[in-house]
Parts: sequence; structure tokens; C-alpha cells
Amino acid sequence: MLETLLLYDDRMIEHDPGPGHPERPDRLRAIEAMLSLRTTTHLRIDAPKPATEEQIARVHTFEHIARVGAFAGQYGSLDPDTHVSPSSVRAAALAAGAAVQAVDEVCAGNVGNAFALVRPPGHHAVAGRPMGFCLFNNVAVAAAHARAVHLKRRILIVDWDVHHGNGTESIFYDTDSVLFCSLHQFPLYPGTGDTSAVGIGAGLGHTVNVPLQAGAADGDYARVFDELVLPIAEQYDPDFVLVSAGFDAHRDDPLGGMALTEDGFANLCGKLQSFAKRREIGMVLTLEGGYDLAGLAKSVHACIDVLAGAVAPTNDRRTSGRAEQDLRAAQQRQQRFWKL
Repeated sequence: MLETLLLYDDRMIEHDPGPGHPERPDRLRAIEAMLSLRTTTHLRIDAPKPATEEQIARVHTFEHIARVGAFAGQYGSLDPDTHVSPSSVRAAALAAGAAVQAVDEVCAGNVGNAFALVRPPGHHAVAGRPMGFCLFNNVAVAAAHARAVHLKRRILIVDWDVHHGNGTESIFYDTDSVLFCSLHQFPLYPGTGDTSAVGIGAGLGHTVNVPLQAGAADGDYARVFDELVLPIAEQYDPDFVLVSAGFDAHRDDPLGGMALTEDGFANLCGKLQSFAKRREIGMVLTLEGGYDLAGLAKSVHACIDVLAGAVAPTNDRRTSGRAEQDLRAAQQRQQRFWKL
């Protein structure tokens, strides 16, 4: 059995948005502390290299890169929510680089799958500006790298962060080389992600938004995967899977209102891993949000256990009923493009 690769670097802890900010260094410290207690085999931990300007520029404008880079060694604010400290630019380059390195290692067949344990997160960053705690869009950089270097032509990106991945959506909105699926609480920041957003041009039908009302639980998410995300993914026939793995839909998270548990996240991870294994394609997770330290650490490690084959996920299909209407609305919107 091939190992699961974890990409991690203490220098990403040095990104400090300031006192009271939810995207705080303790997020990675909590994950690292639980990682130090692990006995799971089939794990390899590597330190990432920073992403190059060329890699980042595949999805971000040079003006954006220059604006972020100008804050190297400084304190400052890029928007009302996105603050930086002297080490933030380096941390952001390492985060994007970790996602790239994860793709390289999986595509080379050196590891079975990978999880980039990074901060700052990335899925809100659009092509031309940082947003929502995010400097560079790590998963988008990884997808563009997979296309440019490894010649992947159909990449599935699943975003289960409680917030809509507006940046990732916007970057790939007009292409069919990426199928972007986002399950998110709605209404909630950034206020986007309605079912009507389905892509444009060549990308028409390649954006799948599932806005969910607060309170959706493990079984609700499992049902959305089984009845919408995976059937569409099967028809899309991807050659690589990327996951924007945010854990702020955890029931204890202060920024969300969902009811997922760590077992629920492990189940979602297991469904995607089974999908990738069955098709003999690679899969990489990249950390996004998650602001309750215990919930974040337990959820990350539950997913690592699944990736490394240490446990089999439990498929809890007991639904709260809260997602029924939302699932039907998303299915009706997507029936124009896919057989559901």
C-alpha cells in the first residue's frame, strides 16, 4: 500500500492575522499536536517548497501577486478580513507550494494520496485580489499545475468548507477542464453560491452549487454526495480529484451553523477516495477553514485515518431533513446538464 503524504511546515504558523482573528496560528498547532500522538502507519510527512511566481500566475494576475508580495516583512490589511504579518507572504507561498508538491508526488506515483496541511487558506482568493482570509488560491494553483505540467484534462474539485468557494468558482467558471462542486451554508459569507451559478461558455454546467440551510448534519451531506455530487462526477469522468477541505461545517465551529461531526467528514473523504481508487486517479486534499481547534484537529485526523487506510468510514445516512429541499433544488438546476 502506498503511503499518504502530509505536506506541513512550521513556517506557516508564523502567519499571524492579529489578536482575536479566527484564522490563527493555533489552528496548525492543534493539528500538529494531534499528529504527534498518532500511531497510524503508511504516512509520510514532508516540508513543502514555496510556489513559484510562474505557478501562482497561472490563476492570479501579476498585479495581485505584486500587491501581496509588497507586504513581505510587513504588517498590513489586504481587505477588512484579510490581515498579514511579516511572515505571511512566505506562508502563503508555502501553502500554494504544498498543494503543487502534493499534486506532483501523487501524479508521480510516489504516494497514494496527499493532504496539504496549510494556512493561510485559499478558496476565497479570486484571480485579481485576496479575500476572506485567503492570499493565494491554493487549490486553484494546484489544479492549474495539474493541467499544465501533468496534462490533466478533467479535474474534479469538491469544496465542503462551510463557506462558498467563490474564488475557485470564478477562476474556473468558463472552462470545462474543471468541474467545481461546492456544498456550503447559505446564506453566509461571501453571499455567493446560489444554484443559478452554473458556469458560462465552455464551462456551462461545470459549476455545481449546493447551498444548504443551517443545521445540515452528517447524513444530509452524505445524501448530497450520493445523489448529486458523485453521479455528476461519474459522468464527468475526471482524471484527478482535488478537495478544498474546510472543517468549519463542524457542529462546534464558531463561524458556521452546520452539524457535521468528524465522522461525517471522514465519510465524505472516504466516498471521494473510493471514487478515485475505483477510477485509478489521484486525489489531493488542501486545508481550508475550520476554527474550533478541537473540531478541526479531530476532523483532519479522521480524514487522514481514512486516506491512510487505518479505518473504514461509517456511512451515516440518517438525515435531519434540513437538506431535502436544498438537494432537490440543486438537482433540478443540474438536470439540464447531467442525468440525475
